[in-house]
Amino acid sequence: MRQTVHDFIAIGLGPFNLSLACLAEPVDGLDGVFLEQRAGFDWHPGMLLEGAGMQTPFLADLVTLADPTSRFSFLNYLKQQGRLYPFYIRENFFALRAEFNDYCQWAARQLPTLYFHRRVERVRWHNGVYRLSVRHGEESETWQARRLVLGTGTQPALPPCCEGQGERVVHSADYLANKLRLQMQPSITVLGSGQSAAEIYLDLLRDIDRYGYRLDWITRSPRFFPLEYTKLTLEMTSPDYIDYFHALTGSRRDRLIDSQDGLYKGINRALIDRIYEVLYQKRLQGIDRIRLLTNTSLNDCRAGRDGLTLTLTQTEQQQTFRLDTASLVAATGYAYRPPAWLSGIERRLRRDDRGRLDLTRDYAVDVTGREVFVQNVGLHTHGLATPDLGMACYRNTCLLRALTGREIYPVETRIAFQTFGVPSELLPQGHACP
Repeated sequence: MRQTVHDFIAIGLGPFNLSLACLAEPVDGLDGVFLEQRAGFDWHPGMLLEGAGMQTPFLADLVTLADPTSRFSFLNYLKQQGRLYPFYIRENFFALRAEFNDYCQWAARQLPTLYFHRRVERVRWHNGVYRLSVRHGEESETWQARRLVLGTGTQPALPPCCEGQGERVVHSADYLANKLRLQMQPSITVLGSGQSAAEIYLDLLRDIDRYGYRLDWITRSPRFFPLEYTKLTLEMTSPDYIDYFHALTGSRRDRLIDSQDGLYKGINRALIDRIYEVLYQKRLQGIDRIRLLTNTSLNDCRAGRDGLTLTLTQTEQQQTFRLDTASLVAATGYAYRPPAWLSGIERRLRRDDRGRLDLTRDYAVDVTGREVFVQNVGLHTHGLATPDLGMACYRNTCLLRALTGREIYPVETRIAFQTFGVPSELLPQGHACP
């Protein structure tokens, strides 16, 4: 057993915890380690399509918005790779997704605090210390810390009727590994209308004449919504809006999130334009094996000898129909699934009336509000800024302040021009907004 009791242990290594590792690295007197069960850092490898770009500008890297002087910045990565001038001449504010993944791997290689091949199996708390039972190959290790940062992230989610249907159903997270097999089928259906669905559809559409498959794209949304990316909307990913959103009641927050899909789940406008251009070209070539169906919800999915039978409903016409397809790519997003080992400290966790982790404003979920923190699970408490890579540095500056008791990097409090609630000076004396 390791005798060291670390200041904190972070579990899971996606971009958010990797950002925390980079920002924590130069902090004197802070002893934190990061445990990851995979062999190395790899960010959505199944979606690293050629030419696919990020939806956040390159300034939203691992460190810059907290510390522009950090050696872990994206611009320093480009300089070290000899690509700073080509990136400058390219005049594109958005890095390629594969480029961002390579940048993260470059940063990870420089951090001695990262430990891979470590799978957490159990967590216990005793006398102010969290004790972790960790599997490392055939060996069992024990790690100890006073605080935890949970970054285990979200997992691919399939519609219930699609689960257990075998290899004919592929989640978008596994697209690239299955792409060639999919293209050997006579028909492919893409389900979903977010960025991932659009990227996969375009990728398959470009090759439709080469392989000859029929290609359908289905969404239950009324249309293929563009991601709203106007300046005042972007202010909703700000400390100001988080303050406002977090102070609302839980039921109001839930209703609000349900109405905001287009603010963080839509398709990049440039990508929609590219898809239309390719559709135009394919139609000009006489290719008509293409359908795009909106207002169409999936009711059932059944595997047969030759493929899948999808039972669908056109929700505006209230017409139910069937579609036969050889394979289905489900770009149906991700969901948070609490790791099994979390049960070992369940009594120390705060939950809301729906059983979800109840985050404080500073991202703590334990009963003291000072010991267990989370990354990317607070959509219901902190709003649409939660999954936004552009807010990673802000959240981590808050976490570092909580972990150290001092402000390591300036924590922004007001950056928006908008005032999201009633201005305090306009409220009747003695009243406060709920």
